[in-house]
Amino acid sequence: MSEERILLSHGAGGRKSSELTRRIFLKYFKDPALLRLDDMALLDMPAGRLSISTDTYTVDPIFFPGGDIGSLAVHGTVNDVAMAGADPIAMSVGFIVEEGLPMSQLERIASSMARAAREAGVRIVTADTKVVTKGAADRIFINTTGFGLVPEGIHISGHLAREGDAVLLSGTVGDHGIAIASAREGIAFRTTVTSDSAPLNGLVRQLVDALGGDVHVLRDPTRGGLATVLVEIASQSGVGIRIRESDIPVRDAVKGACELLGYDPLYLANEGKLVAMVAQGASERALEIMRSHRYGSEAAIIGETVRDNPGKVVLKTAMGGRRLVDKLSGEMLPRIC
Repeated sequence: MSEERILLSHGAGGRKSSELTRRIFLKYFKDPALLRLDDMALLDMPAGRLSISTDTYTVDPIFFPGGDIGSLAVHGTVNDVAMAGADPIAMSVGFIVEEGLPMSQLERIASSMARAAREAGVRIVTADTKVVTKGAADRIFINTTGFGLVPEGIHISGHLAREGDAVLLSGTVGDHGIAIASAREGIAFRTTVTSDSAPLNGLVRQLVDALGGDVHVLRDPTRGGLATVLVEIASQSGVGIRIRESDIPVRDAVKGACELLGYDPLYLANEGKLVAMVAQGASERALEIMRSHRYGSEAAIIGETVRDNPGKVVLKTAMGGRRLVDKLSGEMLPRIC
């Protein structure tokens, strides 16, 4: 018997659409606001500032070591919202599905999204599905919008780095990029590299609750990697940033893969790491908090902000030299998220 697959009629808004909604999406996305099956979600919201983020996920392959496009979509949305110091509350999801996608794969993705949302404590409150003809998309794309509430008195932005801040990184870089590259190209390494895709809102909450206004900047280094994010922050805040190559954690397997494939781990995407810039006097406490959390156990202080070279990032190499770090030029690894 041939495997059941997505048909154009599943996205036409009729009986097949209703069947798909109830069979898969309502099975896993059980939020009361969504179960009403209205064209919108009505939520009671506390007063305060909202952090809102929209993203689209086209990762290839859609299943990879350590995750899939579904969990990645939830984690990426939650993390972007959380980087303002916010508590993510809810998200909407839009699916663009290619005709012929196996029904079992769509169900696997929906199940993964539901698990990721439960771990992050975020609600999936509204969703939409469109089906396009075979060849008009590549299996499945997911668009999300997430929002969360920023606690009173918290102001965190890429514009707020100050001279003398410590630069912290919550763990190893390059894991996600190499996991995708190895899965896409069918390359086997001696040690399996898995994606770091994870929700970081719990780690953010601990940092902000403990340090308050001493946390100036939070950013997750996704596309363009650590190097690009640091250059963006330096430009936004008008400070110089000095980092030390020897202090940046990189797994041996990732180093080896980068040497083989010609990649620089500083420019590879990460989906479960954050950069924090905190007041110098709070750096050791911030490091302690990060390392006490499951998603920050390999955190490190990798540099500091300085008056020199405003808007620039300078790397002290492992050999003792110095070089300017620029944004990623071109596309090192397309469809990474």
